[in-house]
This record gives sequence, C-alpha cells and structure tokens, in this order.
Amino acid sequence: MNRVIAVVGAPGTGKSTLTDRLCAIEGNPAPPASATGIRVAEFTYLGDNWTAIDCPGSIEFLQDSVDALLVADAAVICVPPDPEAAVLSAPYLRVLEQAGTPSYVFVNKIDDAQGRVRDIVAALQDYANHTMVLRQVPMRDGENVVGAIDLVSERAWKYRDGEPSALVQIPEDLRDREAEARSELLESLSDYDDWLLEEIIEDHEPAQGPLYSICARVLQENRVMPVLIGAAERANGLNRLMKALRHETPGPEALRDRLAESAGADAPILAAGFHGEHRKHVGRTVFLRAFSGDLKPSATLAGGHLGSFVSAATGKALEGEALQPGAVVGAVKSDHLETGKLYTQDANLPGPDWLKGMRGEYERLLLPASEKDEVKLSSTLAKVAADDRSIEVGQDPESGAMRVACPGPLRLRVLREQLQEVFGLATEEAPVPPVYREAITKPVDVHYRHRKQTGGAGQFADVRMTVKPNPRGEGFSFEEVVKGGAVPRNYIPAVENGARDAMAKGPLGFPVVDVHVILTDGQHHSVDSSDMAFRIAGRMGVQQALADASPVLLQPIFLVKFYIPSIFTGGLVPIVSSLKGQVLGYDRDETAKGWDVFRALLPGSALDDLAGQLRSVTQGVGRFSAEFDHYQELYGKEAERITEERAQELARA
Repeated sequence: MNRVIAVVGAPGTGKSTLTDRLCAIEGNPAPPASATGIRVAEFTYLGDNWTAIDCPGSIEFLQDSVDALLVADAAVICVPPDPEAAVLSAPYLRVLEQAGTPSYVFVNKIDDAQGRVRDIVAALQDYANHTMVLRQVPMRDGENVVGAIDLVSERAWKYRDGEPSALVQIPEDLRDREAEARSELLESLSDYDDWLLEEIIEDHEPAQGPLYSICARVLQENRVMPVLIGAAERANGLNRLMKALRHETPGPEALRDRLAESAGADAPILAAGFHGEHRKHVGRTVFLRAFSGDLKPSATLAGGHLGSFVSAATGKALEGEALQPGAVVGAVKSDHLETGKLYTQDANLPGPDWLKGMRGEYERLLLPASEKDEVKLSSTLAKVAADDRSIEVGQDPESGAMRVACPGPLRLRVLREQLQEVFGLATEEAPVPPVYREAITKPVDVHYRHRKQTGGAGQFADVRMTVKPNPRGEGFSFEEVVKGGAVPRNYIPAVENGARDAMAKGPLGFPVVDVHVILTDGQHHSVDSSDMAFRIAGRMGVQQALADASPVLLQPIFLVKFYIPSIFTGGLVPIVSSLKGQVLGYDRDETAKGWDVFRALLPGSALDDLAGQLRSVTQGVGRFSAEFDHYQELYGKEAERITEERAQELARA
C-alpha cells in the first residue's frame, strides 16, 4: 500500500524544504523543486511507501493544491511561525476544508518563531471551522525554541541539527504549561469521544493507547486539524510528523470510497487523474493515482486502453507489472483520460464539485507572433486549458483574438513559456479593451430613398422611419405600421435586416444598442424594387437617423464580488472609490470562516488594474469575480478621448 500526502501552504513557508527532508530521513532522493508547478516525490519511512505532492505556494497556482487533494489521503499545510502572518494561510485552509481532506498543520521554521505557538494556533483558528488541536508545545532556551514536548505521550525531545531529536526530561519550569496544554488537548478530543469525556469527568488519567486511537480516528473522520511544530531546514520535528502520518493517515481505500460516494458511482473507481502536462518529445502525460491493483499498460481504463507508465517523480519508464494500490504514476499515450476525473473501467466520471476551477480574474489577449500560427494557437490553448482548471480560453468577440483568463500575470508568463518551449509557439499579450457601446438620446424621423439605374433593371426603395431610444438594456426592436401596401409585406424583413446592419457601427464608431425602429411609410417600384434595395435603404436611413439622434458613449459596468479575509474588507472602499466604482456592501462568506464577500459596481476600464490593487491590499490572498451588469453613459474628457482613439483605430484599419 502506498499513501499520499499533499504538502501545501503560502510562499516561503518551507513546503519544498519539508518535502526534501522527509525524503532524506531514510536517504531517498528528492527530485528538483519547482516554484510554478507540482513536484511528486517518493520515499519510504519505517517500511511504508509514501508519495508527497509538493504544491507551489503562489496563490496564482492554488488550483494545483486543489488538484492534489483529489488523490491525497492527507494534507500537511505549512504555516509561518508568526500569528501576524496567519492570514497568508487562509486560502489553503479554505480549500482543505472544502475538499474534506484530513489535514495536519505544521508550524515550520519554529526556530525563528515570532510569537507564542498558542497565539499562532488562535490566529489560524480564525480561518478554520475545524478545531485545531495543539499536539506539541515548544521547549525554549531563552527566546530560542530548542525542542518540543509531545502532549499525548508526555515526552520531551530536544532538537539536534540534521539528526533525530534526543529524548530528554520535561523541564521543571515547563510542567505547568505542558499540563495546561494537555488538558486543553484532551478537552478538545473529548468532544468526539464519550469514553474520554467520562475519563475527564471522573478525573482519571486516560491511557495513552486509547488516546492515540482517538487521535487517529478524529483525523480520519476529518473532525480536527492536529498542530505539530518543527524546523524542516534543520530536520527538527520531522520524525514526530512522520509517525503521526504513519499511524493516523487513512489508506487509499478510504479516499476511494469517499470519491465514489461524491460521484454517485455505480461501478468501482479504479483510479483518479489529478494533473496533466505536455512535454516536448513525450506528449501529454496524465498523472493518476491507482486505487486498484489491476492497472497495467494496455489495460482498459475509462473506456480506452492505457499506454505506458512513467514514474511521477523521475519521469523514467516503469516496467509492465501492475501498479501497487495507491501508487501515483504518469500515464503516457493515454489521451482519452481526462484530468480532474474519476476513472471506472468504462468511463471518465466527474470529480467532486470542490475540484472545479475558480475563473481567473486576470484576462489578456494572446496573439501569435506569426500570423500563420493563429489556428495552431487556438487548438494548443484548448489542449492546455483542458488539463488546467485555472485557465479559460476563448475567442474575443470584439477582436477575434484568443482570450485567456487565468489567476494572474505569473501564471500567464508560465503559460507563454510552455507554449514556446513545448509547442514552439511564440506569443504576444495585450490587454482586453473594454467593450464600449453607443446609444441615442432622442427620437428622429428619417426619409431615405435608394435609387440606382445602370441599364436594365435598376434598384429602388423608399422608406420613412422613426428611430428612437429603447429603455437601457432592451436592445434592438423593430415594428412596422405601413398602410396601404406602400412597402409590400415581402420587403419589410429586408428593411428590418438593414436596420440591424446599421447597429454594427454608430456615429462614434462603436456598436449601437437599445434602439427602436418603426417603419411608417415608403414606396416601391414594380420592376426595380428588391430585397437588396430595401435592405440598403433600411441601413442607410437608420445610419442617417443615428447621427441626428444625439448619440452618447456607453461604458460597461460590472458587478464585482471580492472574496477576502474579513480583516481586509475596509481596505476595499478606497480602491473602489479610486476606480470610480460604487460600493454595494458586504456579507459574511458562508462558505469559509473569516472571509467576506464584498460587492461593488465598477467600470470595465477598471478591471485591468484591479487584480494588482487587490493583491496589494490583501497580501496576495484575495480574489474577485466580475460579471457584466449594465451599460452606463460616459461623458466628458474621458468619453472624448475614447471616441478619438476609436476614430484613429478605424482610420488605420
């Protein structure tokens, strides 16, 4: 059996160092770390096989942490040893709770603690619904942490750099603190165990054996988050962490059953695919975890035949024997496998709802450096986005260029590097311009006659129309009140089509919205009139009317929802004001403890700068979503500037 842990946390918390040191306990090599992608490491501990998925810390790669939880039996979240920095861990605590993954909190770099451990735990608790139970308290020599006391075994361990900690006596000056912390631990655990509650009520000292069993059960049932301390760089506290993982982490069958229940699967879940990569000269590799011991090359999975397997840690080809249950491998030449899915023998089943990506707030146009690569860029982006739920791609309706939405500029830079290095596609990026529109402000009556005679049958159409504003948001509408057959019924649709044609570009150079056209009268010729003639007359007549109807520029207004820790809510008001927006209010985020949902209306021109400003005011942990709400009139110098720029753009076209 192979068990899997996901190592997650904010940047600078020592996740990669922890992964390296866990591998080194028994001399297992660790692959090179990556700042912008997952790293899979394999190691052994006391005869057990383990896989650690080291996830990048940047909030722009949070989806990688979410994906890893699909196949993780447990997670270890590394947190900084400073209560003031607890908010940096809030996004990771949020996804751990949404995924329901049994999790340990590892207070790393404890040798550089900036506060009391109990204060760190209290600060973290502000962002977690799960009860955090402190399993160790530090031993100090002055201000320096030199060891830890285990609150279950009541043993003290003194740290030694690069070596296992030494068992020592609990210092006399720490016995009261140890007793206090142990009492708090037992009280927290008694909420989930009647036997322990009775032992406490009767003032009995609970035996260690049952106490360890309770610790294992409440973790496996995902009731609490145990908190351990250490310093990965010095290899301090790692054996205690691994022993807790070894004795308490559930096996792969528990995860398999949980995933099967979430998917409502009738057939057995044989594996889950959590990550996909495209590599030069290799093609697509799907990282999966096997829940069955029957998977081997050429076996049927998800309705297709598996290709070959490679080590998820080293990329080296694996032999053809069946996979060990719980193993994490890369599958090549298995393009029928979809990532973020559960695999039965015959189908790709949807993964849990919490796995779905959050729409990226950072949008850019992506252009090929060479025009001949336009089609290739479109198809390649679709391939990449299929394996990365943090990226959305599509064609921009205004420019026709490829539009990419992702979590931020770093993620986009990594995407562009991937396109260049793996697919040979050089790209350029550009901002997504706001989608301006124009509307009219007064009704106009117009008469337009289209006549053309070039020998033989000519063209003739005469129309009289009233063109007036529609209420904002109602779009284009058309009616006719022609009497006496002045315009034959079969030509009226052509007039409407011509009027619609005129909406494509108004006097200010932008598409026109919210216009009502009434065809009131006209004339026709029995020989020279045609659909084309009346369509031209409808278009030219409406264009003439639009110019006389006092057109105004409209800017798009978006409903923006900010998802932020509550301590940052007040800082959003000046940002919204500076961006000429309107604050609507905020509510508590019911999906995550310690978070708010702040709502505002903002012009589309503000969205380009919003991600950077939000990162600044929330220390990088806030995010937002934007949804078009309505159009609003724009006046003054800004409207003049936009109109002039549009005229210059059209002149160059």
